[in-house]
Amino acid sequence: MAITVANRLDANNEQRMREFAATLTEKDRRRFAAFEAKQQGYGGIEYVAGIIGCSRRTIERGIEELDHLDQDPAAGQVRRPGAGRKKRFAQSPKSDRT
Repeated sequence: MAITVANRLDANNEQRMREFAATLTEKDRRRFAAFEAKQQGYGGIEYVAGIIGCSRRTIERGIEELDHLDQDPAAGQVRRPGAGRKKRFAQSPKSDRT
């Protein structure tokens, strides 16, 4: 028995959602997908995951983040603290050995 979502979007709005999600950062895309999935109600996670092209787990993580926005340690950051490319250390001075 197939479960249908009552609030399905038309093809034009689905395309606009895909295009908009493609412009967002990783964290924002996850939270946007979670917000849209919650708006869709039952079956919304599967539906939005299919539209945006992300995993269900990604949306589930986004829902967890939306529930704890006031406790977000990385507010205003793209990546969590410590993530990303490491800083390049200053090169040590060359020795005067000849």
